[in-house]
Amino acid sequence: MDMFSAFISSFSTILQPEVLGYMISGFLIGTFFGAMPGLTSVLAIALLLPITYSLDVVSALVMCSSIFMAGMYSGSITAITINIPGAPSSVMTAVEGNALMKKGYGANALGHAALGSMVGGVIGVLLLVFLAPLTAKLSLYIQTPGKFSLILFSLIVIIISHKGFITRAAIASLMGIMIASIGIDVMQPISRFDYGTEALMEGIEMMPLIIGVFAISEIIYQTQVGKLHLNIDDDAKKIRRRDFFPKISEIKAIGFWTYLKSSIIGYMVGVLPGAGGSVAAFISYADAKRKSKKQQEYGSGSREGIAAAESANNSMCGGAFVPMLVFGIPGDPTTAIVLGVLMINGLQPGVRLLENQVDLIAPMFASLFISALILIPLTLFILGPYFIKIVSIKRSILYPCIAVVAIVGSYVATYSMFQMSMAIVFGLIAFLMRANNYPTVPLLLGYVLGPGLEQYFRRSMSLNDGNPSIFITNLDSLFFILLTFVFVYFLVIKKEKRN
Repeated sequence: MDMFSAFISSFSTILQPEVLGYMISGFLIGTFFGAMPGLTSVLAIALLLPITYSLDVVSALVMCSSIFMAGMYSGSITAITINIPGAPSSVMTAVEGNALMKKGYGANALGHAALGSMVGGVIGVLLLVFLAPLTAKLSLYIQTPGKFSLILFSLIVIIISHKGFITRAAIASLMGIMIASIGIDVMQPISRFDYGTEALMEGIEMMPLIIGVFAISEIIYQTQVGKLHLNIDDDAKKIRRRDFFPKISEIKAIGFWTYLKSSIIGYMVGVLPGAGGSVAAFISYADAKRKSKKQQEYGSGSREGIAAAESANNSMCGGAFVPMLVFGIPGDPTTAIVLGVLMINGLQPGVRLLENQVDLIAPMFASLFISALILIPLTLFILGPYFIKIVSIKRSILYPCIAVVAIVGSYVATYSMFQMSMAIVFGLIAFLMRANNYPTVPLLLGYVLGPGLEQYFRRSMSLNDGNPSIFITNLDSLFFILLTFVFVYFLVIKKEKRN
């Protein structure tokens, strides 16, 4: 049975009461974990992994995939409402969505985030079904120098997208790379920059960094500026369910091409192992900003920016399954755990899995499709007013609760008191950065991409006896380098000439 036929027939499996129940419960769990700072879909699936031992493989994969899609979408909820991204992929959504929230358009921002997530999720699944074999072959052509150039491209793009603060964004990125370099060397089993302390030998985990930079720093910032109650328009408190539906005129202004292009970008980024939803959102957001006719809206509440970021990070869900299923190489942390579910049930990734056991895999794709097309808008319609009422909770109650959940989440994710304390330290550092107009997003991106940047650079240099010409002679690497120059020209040089 070919992939498309199996995908169509798998909907009958999804509609079985037991399987449907696992999909819906997984989506609700993913929504909760994704929306709460410090709790992610990765943690949700990890905590539920022991349960999968008692489930059949189809139910387990369906539940995991719905958690994945829900977690990717729901990170936008707290990103928009209280400016604390529930997931790294929602950072750009927080920039634009929370600005709209403060203007009294929080419901509208949530609606655009849901619409972008729905469109991106659906397109990502369709691309997965139709292009998985071809995409897997194309990804093999991106060699080690090309991977380095791709990561360098991502870093430079996010740095230059911080208009007026490019130098400070570059410094923040370097700080992130330096933090990521602490611990075990990426190429050799030796510790570095640990200063003789055993705690630093394990390095700085991602979860404490995310919680510190985006949750704890926001809490400190809100208390320091003396705003224990958000200054938003009164209309924001009078929410009707129809307010969550984006206006047709707004959708037309964004344009279908923005949704489609962002979804394709997200899918292709997802195919590359280790890139993840945050990279997809960053690249798509920067590209949309570069070509937008309303660039002045970016940073102060751009619906187009929300659409681009959310379409990309949810489309990434489909692309992330390609390297995992074909090569056994997870595209992101969530698919790494899904790979564990496959292994637990005796399924080995590879071409034979997609050819001979596609009936076990296709329901997972159908779960992603239904989660994006039906459950995302349905959840917003039913629970949307409760999402928006987060701002009605007194800040003096809400932020301490978030702080407790975030700190506990950092401990649960690492089971290390040292890592939990690092969340507080990075919260203070991020607060000082914000107080001095240093952007914090490049710090996270530098941390996430730093190890890969170093690893692929060192491998490439060793392959060519220390000669850096390998980055020019390899066509895939040359392509990304030229693409970097194109972005720098249009976002920096051309604008300066125009000014």
